[in-house]
Amino acid sequence: MVEKTPILDFFTYVFLLMGIFIVGFPILYSLIAATLPLDQVSQVPMPLIPGDQFMVNMKEAWSRGNLGTQILNSVIMASGITVGKIAVSMIGAFSIVYFDYRFRVVAFASVFCTLMLPVEVRILPTYEMAANVLYPIQALCNVLHLEGLLSWFAGNDITINLNWSLLDSHTGLVLPLVASATCTFLFRQFFLTVPEELCEAAKMDGASPMIFFRKILFPLSKTNIAALVVIEFVYGYNQYLWPLLITTNPKMTTAVIGLLNLIPQADDLPEWNIALCATLLVMLPPVLVVLFMQRWFVKGLIEKEK
Repeated sequence: MVEKTPILDFFTYVFLLMGIFIVGFPILYSLIAATLPLDQVSQVPMPLIPGDQFMVNMKEAWSRGNLGTQILNSVIMASGITVGKIAVSMIGAFSIVYFDYRFRVVAFASVFCTLMLPVEVRILPTYEMAANVLYPIQALCNVLHLEGLLSWFAGNDITINLNWSLLDSHTGLVLPLVASATCTFLFRQFFLTVPEELCEAAKMDGASPMIFFRKILFPLSKTNIAALVVIEFVYGYNQYLWPLLITTNPKMTTAVIGLLNLIPQADDLPEWNIALCATLLVMLPPVLVVLFMQRWFVKGLIEKEK
C-alpha cells in the first residue's frame, strides 16, 4: 500500500529544487559568462542573458591556456592512477583474503593505517623518492662502502652514481599515487562475501589461484570496479598539489594547474569570460566519465546480491 503524503511530497520537491539551484547556479553562471564579451562580463552585477561570443571565448581560452596538452596530461594521469589503484588493490585484497600466510592481518592493518596519512603528510618523502627512485640503493652502496671495495679490486677509482628521476614525466605523475588503502579495503570486503564453495569448486577443477582470480573474482567485481573507476578518475584528474610539485616543464602541466594561469590577477584585465570558458573545458572529461559510467556507478554502490 502506497501512503499518500502530499504535504511531505511538496516539501521534498522544494528541498530538491533548492539543492539543484545551489549546485547548478555556478555552472549556469559560468556558461553565461563564457558567452559574454569583456565589457559585459566586467559589469557588476553581470548580465544573466547569454551573449554571442561563446565560440570566440572558447578558442581564445584553448589557445592561450594550451589546454589541449594540459587536458591530455590530466587524462593520462587520471587514467593511470585509476588503472593502477584498481589493479594493485585487487591483487592486494586477493592476497589478504585467499592466501594463508603469517602476518597477513598485520599487513592489512598496516595498509589500512595509511588512511590516516593523507598525501599532504607524506608529500616530502614521496617527492624525494620521485626525484631519485634509486636513492635507497645508492644509500646502501654508501653504507657498505662499495665504491672503495670495487676500487680496491679494480685498482682504479670507481664512482657509483645511481640516479633515476621521475620528475616531469607521466610516470612520476601516476606511480606515487597508485597505492590505495580505500580500494584495498573495499575489494577485501567484497571478496569476503564471495562464497567459499566457488573457491573449493575451482580447486577441484584444478584451477590455479590466478585462474580463479581472472575467471571468477574479476567478473564478479565488475560493478565494484565500475564504481571505483568513476571515483578514482575524478580523484586523479583533480590532483593539484602533487603535479604542482613535480612538474616544471610547461609540456607536463596538468589542466587544473594550467587553469590557474588564466585566472585574472590584481593588475590584469578581468577576463573572467576566458577563465570560465577554460573552466568549462577543463571540467568536461570528468563530467563525461561520470555521465557515461553513471548506470554502472550507481549499480556498484547499491548492488547487494552477488
